[in-house]
Amino acid sequence: MSSITKNRGETVTPAIPALDTAGVTALLERGRTLATPVLRAAVSRLAPPMDAVAAYHFGWVDAQGRPVAGDGGKAVRPALALLSAEAAGRAPDTGVPGAVAVELVHNFSLLHDDLMDGDEQRRHRDTVWKVHGPAQAILVGDALFALANEVLLELGTVEAGRAARRLTTATRKLIDGQAQDISYEHRERVTVEECLEMEGNKTGALLACAASIGAVLGGADDATADTLERYGYHLGLAFQAVDDALGIWGDPVATGKQAWSDLRQRKKSLPVVAALAAGGAASDQLARLLADDAGKTEAEFADFDEEEFATRAALIEKAGGRDWTSQEARRQYATAVAALQEVDMPSDVRDRFVALADFVVVRER
Repeated sequence: MSSITKNRGETVTPAIPALDTAGVTALLERGRTLATPVLRAAVSRLAPPMDAVAAYHFGWVDAQGRPVAGDGGKAVRPALALLSAEAAGRAPDTGVPGAVAVELVHNFSLLHDDLMDGDEQRRHRDTVWKVHGPAQAILVGDALFALANEVLLELGTVEAGRAARRLTTATRKLIDGQAQDISYEHRERVTVEECLEMEGNKTGALLACAASIGAVLGGADDATADTLERYGYHLGLAFQAVDDALGIWGDPVATGKQAWSDLRQRKKSLPVVAALAAGGAASDQLARLLADDAGKTEAEFADFDEEEFATRAALIEKAGGRDWTSQEARRQYATAVAALQEVDMPSDVRDRFVALADFVVVRER
C-alpha cells in the first residue's frame, strides 16, 4: 500500500476542522426550502402515473400515493447551487432553477442506478423499480432528465443556456461513469487511477455542476465557474470515497442498504482496488477469492452467507484498503477547499463552502 499512498500524495491528509453542525443543517434546510416547491411543481408536469411514481421516489408519498413526511435526501447539491449564486454576488434564489435542475438529474441517475444494480432499498424503503416495476423506473428517470433541461431553458436567458450546456456535459460524464462502473464489475482487476476516473465521472461531475451552476445563472464568467467546478469535482471524489467505505462497512440502519452492499454487487470500489494494488498476503488472498467469484453465476454468488462477505471485508481492511480510502477522502477534501481560495467571494460564503465540504467527509451516511 505504501507505493500507492506515496504516488497519491501521502503528505496531504489534513485534519478536518470541527464540523459546524448547526450551520450545515441550516444550509441544507435552506436548499430544501427554496428548491422543493419548484421541484414539486416541475414533477407535477409529468403525466400520470409518472407524477405519482416520481413523488414516491422523492419521498413525498408512500407506495399507495398517500402524502408522507419523507426523507428526500441530504440536499447537498441544492445547497451548493444556492451558495454558488452567492459566490457570484447574487441572491441565493438566483440559483434555485439550477438547484432544481441538478437535483432532477441526480434523481434520474438514482432511479436508473437502482434498477441496474438491483438495489431494493433506498432511504430506508423499497426502491421505485421494486414497487412500481422496471418500466416505470426507466420512464420516470428519463422524464426527470428532460425536466431538468426544461426548468433551465424556460428561463430564456443567455445565462440559462450556459447553465444548460454545463448540466448536459455533466450528465454525459455521469452516464460515462455509470457505464464504467458496470463494466468494472466484470473485470478481475481495475487500477486505482481507473476507479478515480470512473468516480470523478459518476459523482464528481454533477457535484462540480452544482457548485458552479448558480454562479453561471448569476452571470459569473467562465473562469470563476470553472474554478467552482474544480471545487465541486474534488468534493465529489471525497464524497464518493466516504460512500465507498460506507458501502462495505456502513451500518445498514444508517445507510438504508444491506450490509456489505457494494461487495454483494461485486463493485470495484476504492477500498477494493486499493487493497488489490497493495500487495502482501491479505491482498493476494483477496485477489484469489475475487478471481474465483468471477466464475460464479449471479445465483451462486447470491447464495453467499454473511460470513463470506465479512471475510472479504476483513481482507480489504487488512490489506490497507479502508485506511487508504479514508486518506484519499481527506486529500480530495484538501484539493477542493484549496480551489476556493482562487475565487473572489465574500468570506462568509467561502466559509460555508468549506463547512459543506467538512460535512461530506465526516458524514456517517
